[in-house]
Amino acid sequence: MDTPLDPLNGLAAELVERLSRVRLVALDVDGTLTDGGVRYVETGVGHSEMMRFDVRDGQGLVWLRRELDIKIAWITGRGCKSTKRRAKELGIDVLELKSGPKDEVLAKIQKRFQLEVDQTLAMGDDLPDLKLAARAAVFAAPSDARDHVRARADLITEECGGHGAVREVCEALLAAQGRWSALVDGSDR
Repeated sequence: MDTPLDPLNGLAAELVERLSRVRLVALDVDGTLTDGGVRYVETGVGHSEMMRFDVRDGQGLVWLRRELDIKIAWITGRGCKSTKRRAKELGIDVLELKSGPKDEVLAKIQKRFQLEVDQTLAMGDDLPDLKLAARAAVFAAPSDARDHVRARADLITEECGGHGAVREVCEALLAAQGRWSALVDGSDR
């Protein structure tokens, strides 16, 4: 029975079924895992780039790996030291920086892990991320994604990119695969 606190509340049974089969999560970085802003700090010998990541998103990704053994890939057309550092902290399986066509990169990742399109969830916020949708059974978008991206998405989060949107998707995956309740009631400890 759905409740307001149920991560699957309002999702169609067919979408929940697709979520239950996911073994690979492929995420855009800028605008999905971050708020999309780029901040430069002058250091006297150049500049450093700063990125803001939401700790709730990170915790959700850790749970996906620990509870469901889901592979996590970050695919970005950009890339900086902050992104590399955060990916390493979270134990992200694949980090593709300055990726080029994201569908081609995702196809190589799927082949590497011997996973199919129907086992893949992808999430993005901007037009280049639509290429991910073609290689995924579920395509998700943050609430502040571009209109064309939201129109193509199977799942649109309540939260914005970089502010808990990825965590919402992680919770839906955990619930669809039967692990959310154990995390909430503490029986996973």
